[in-house]
Amino acid sequence: MFEWKWEFVWEILPRLLQATGNTLIAAGAGYAIALVLGLILAIAQRSPYRVLTFVVREFVEFVRSTPLLLQIFFVFYVGPQFGVRLSPWASGMIAIGLHYSCYLSEVYRGGLDSVPRGQWEAATTLNMTTVQKYRRIIIPQAIVPSVAGMGNYLVGIFKDTPMLSVIGVAELIHTANAIGTENYRFLEPFTLVGLIFLAISLPAAGLIKVFDGLVRRKMGLK
Repeated sequence: MFEWKWEFVWEILPRLLQATGNTLIAAGAGYAIALVLGLILAIAQRSPYRVLTFVVREFVEFVRSTPLLLQIFFVFYVGPQFGVRLSPWASGMIAIGLHYSCYLSEVYRGGLDSVPRGQWEAATTLNMTTVQKYRRIIIPQAIVPSVAGMGNYLVGIFKDTPMLSVIGVAELIHTANAIGTENYRFLEPFTLVGLIFLAISLPAAGLIKVFDGLVRRKMGLK
């Protein structure tokens, strides 16, 4: 019969909290990569150069259609065969960033498509460069309808960080498994991990909805 041991909980809690910090760092770094690269991929798909557009679209579909776990293995284990040797941390954050950048590119693409055609034509009439057009006119308007999707993928990245444990990154699941193996007790560490994920994911999802509402009201869309 399982017995919950509070003294064991207080003993392992500091290690799990440290691992929580590692998990948040990995999620934050991966998300930062995804935000920037996703926007680049979205804009590239609107390029007048058909070859570039085709290559980017196929790349996005390929990444979205293959498992994140495979991409983590590919970056960490296959990269060295091509002279690219990265630490587990760097490999994990790059793989997560690359994977989610392709999903965010679709979110951005929807936002860009929502900008009225007249705005694009007005920017062209003002003789703006492509960079000026996107930076001053298009992107600010495209971000508004994209906020909800961007926020949802942030939560998704956080929940996918346990996959980094397969290459030895000391995130929550990896640490909980190590604690369980050392002490032959898995009930407390994995229960705490579940509660930690809930304690972060649920409020984050609520804050994203609030932020989305604030942005829309500020832009006069609500």
